[in-house]
Amino acid sequence: MAKILMKGNEAIAEAALKAGATNYFCYPITPQTEVAEYLSRRMPEVGGVFLQGESELAVANMLFGASSTGKRVFTTSSSPGISLMQEAISYMAGAQLPVVIVNIMRGGPGLGGILPAQSDYFQATKAGGHGDYRVLVLAPSTIQEAVDLMMLAFHLADKYRNPVMMIGDGMIGQMMEPVEFPEKYKEPPLPPKTWAATGAKGRKPIIIKSLYLDPNLLEDNAWTLHDKYEQMKKEEVRFERYKVSAKNRILLVAYGTMARICQTAIDELEKKRISVGLFRPISLFPFPEKQIYQEAGKKNIGDVLVIEMSMAQMYEDVDRAVRGQKQVSFFGRTGGIVPSPEDVVEQIEKLIDKRKPKAKKKKA
Repeated sequence: MAKILMKGNEAIAEAALKAGATNYFCYPITPQTEVAEYLSRRMPEVGGVFLQGESELAVANMLFGASSTGKRVFTTSSSPGISLMQEAISYMAGAQLPVVIVNIMRGGPGLGGILPAQSDYFQATKAGGHGDYRVLVLAPSTIQEAVDLMMLAFHLADKYRNPVMMIGDGMIGQMMEPVEFPEKYKEPPLPPKTWAATGAKGRKPIIIKSLYLDPNLLEDNAWTLHDKYEQMKKEEVRFERYKVSAKNRILLVAYGTMARICQTAIDELEKKRISVGLFRPISLFPFPEKQIYQEAGKKNIGDVLVIEMSMAQMYEDVDRAVRGQKQVSFFGRTGGIVPSPEDVVEQIEKLIDKRKPKAKKKKA
């Protein structure tokens, strides 16, 4: 397979086509509009449907309708656009509909700015809409990983009959890297979509809904969803370790492109004979709680440092996962300001200095 130099947004779009996506609905918003621009040309070439809605609200409800027919459907947007879709995402989760949603994040709250940020972590992982529901959340750190996870996302959406969200900051969407696509996409077999509304010839009509006026039926549906999320926690936790060893004194936790910056910082510290490891969550829900607990609990680890492009959102999940075994600290920038490797090195050196025993004052 030959590698192709592609912008992140365009690579994500092509990956969706390779995964068999046939319907794409969108509303333009920076920094992900190139996905729509690319698919306005490519989707008709593969016999699919491209449609720009009049708003994000309209787009999200188009997703509900198209996914009800069993088609592979998806959308891409950015932070405030995803906010507008939350009601329909809750409906899709309640109706158990598979759909893929990509959020190329920008700064907030409000309209914020168009520069990269990771400040939609809560929105993605804690269910931004109403009711007892979750979406499976994936976070790539490279363009190649965005391609791979995009194709996986459609499989997971169908496997669990649930919305799947892939989130990346604006750098993932805008930067260019070499990527490769499989000549023929292969995925594990899935059961037939007997639940889909494909016409009621020769069978009873199928009604797809999230409305249950009987409270007992509504609670039954909530328990069905809960059991599905528990299955995700058992089967879909994904993470990566970088230079984690018994020599580490500090464990970094970061995701997405922030993790790449941390890797550069770790390499620089290695030249100074300072050993630091990185734990990178790839699935943000389900979150790798057990694995972080195990890593933080090792005797050689003195501190856990969470680094984000947000105001300590993932920090809360890491702190809960560590369960008081070690001190968990936070460093982050937001609003579109991206910490440099030098910033990360500085924070690590500060932690090391705090751990150094203070010299005793001599008595006069």
